[in-house]
Amino acid sequence: MYVIQSPNRDPGLGPNRRDGGSCQVGFMRGKLEPVNRMIHFARAAVHPVQWTVLVVGILCCGQLAAETRPNIVVIMADDLGWRDLHCYGNASIDTPFLDRLAQDGMRFTDAYAAAPVCSPTRAAMMTGLSPARLHLTNHAPGHKDGFALEGSTLREAASVRHLALSYVTIAERLKEAGYATGHVGKWHLSFVDRNDGAGLLEHELRPEHQGFDVNVGGCFRGGPPSYFAPYRIPAIVERQEGEYLPERLAEEAIAFVDEYRDSPFFLSWWPYSVHYPMQARDALIEKYRARKDIKDPTYAAMIEAMDRSIGRFLTHLDEAELRNNTLVIFKSDNGGYNGDNRPLRGAKGWIYEGGIRIPWIVRWPGVVEPGSLCDVPVISMDCYPTLLEVAALEGEGEATLDGESIVPLLVQSDTLERESLYFHYPNYAFHKRNRLASAIRSGNFKLIKRYDDGSLELYDLDADIGETVNLASQLPEITNRMKQQLESWLAECNAKFPTRYAR
Repeated sequence: MYVIQSPNRDPGLGPNRRDGGSCQVGFMRGKLEPVNRMIHFARAAVHPVQWTVLVVGILCCGQLAAETRPNIVVIMADDLGWRDLHCYGNASIDTPFLDRLAQDGMRFTDAYAAAPVCSPTRAAMMTGLSPARLHLTNHAPGHKDGFALEGSTLREAASVRHLALSYVTIAERLKEAGYATGHVGKWHLSFVDRNDGAGLLEHELRPEHQGFDVNVGGCFRGGPPSYFAPYRIPAIVERQEGEYLPERLAEEAIAFVDEYRDSPFFLSWWPYSVHYPMQARDALIEKYRARKDIKDPTYAAMIEAMDRSIGRFLTHLDEAELRNNTLVIFKSDNGGYNGDNRPLRGAKGWIYEGGIRIPWIVRWPGVVEPGSLCDVPVISMDCYPTLLEVAALEGEGEATLDGESIVPLLVQSDTLERESLYFHYPNYAFHKRNRLASAIRSGNFKLIKRYDDGSLELYDLDADIGETVNLASQLPEITNRMKQQLESWLAECNAKFPTRYAR
């Protein structure tokens, strides 16, 4: 059931409902049946004079015509925290363009990255499979196999370091539907260990070999050696010394749209921002240095610079008259690292909310109601089946998907079928300060299972979003049920686990 949005709600803290969540707008909406939903998809792209003819055509053929398929743009920021945008409650940082994107579309309050670090989430985005199932659970290159902290007898789980060509990516599926496909920015799914003996070459695992017609900037690197040219990124050639990477990538995104505007296009734009190194233009840094409540002026400047580059792209969509038939998804790859994640606990590399809860915004004119708010939990793997449905593609070839299409949420016709979200991080992050763990969120409860001592932590995110009060001993039935669910899911995924060894 959909309820009326409260105008007094905190813009960052959405509700955490025990009934699975809801999507909210300024008025009530009824269900859309499947045919009506297809009509709703097409409406934004068609001139009113053609509308009656199109409706008749859809009703007769029962499917969405290829010419009405929307363009798709997925922008995934790097290391951007849940509360780093103004529209998510950070009043100290200016992000007017992403704020406008949220005003024009739907903002998710309970969105999650597939993992608390980057490479696993990116692989999940591309395949619709969880990091646990892919066995790609840590950032590349991560640590040496069998790594253990000094003094510990617990070795982290083995992790694959690149996305194998055997997986079918969403780009490959969209190409089947006639989409032009482009990747701009960070990839981080092509790392190859020269000593593994497999004979793989890094450049053969880049986006152009994973379904993309165009690749600018996508390679093995997790962060740029420099945001100012020369970048030393092998998949991009500098135009002039000193150019700023976010601005350059925006130009590349615009160039791709201009080249392929006459056919449906899929743009995967993954900014390197706001990953380290912390670098921005001096004038913007000085702007935030003058604000006394800013912890890191350079980080704040990087966020606004990213917002400006995205704004430039969105403005170009308007000028090119592509706005009405373009679905835009904005999100992050994991929780924040350099920012202030409060009230969330933890940060990048931790399985607490600060490491996995992310901003997520969707704009789709004529389909997604402007100013809508959704508190139904969603996760990175959901992008794959969502884009399949948006492009009117059947799910053939995907024997297993760990995501679920969020189209019912976008059109506010229904909620999702699943009951739980799962997370598996049996590795040490680059900072080595996290504990190896898995987690499950079911309704408003979240259970964390630790692998160092087998302990369990249960939190009620509705009452305790900061995960400060462990309820495991107080609610043993819920704790045991969720533990069994988590363990069953991990077994079904054939997940890899940490191992013990004798010192």
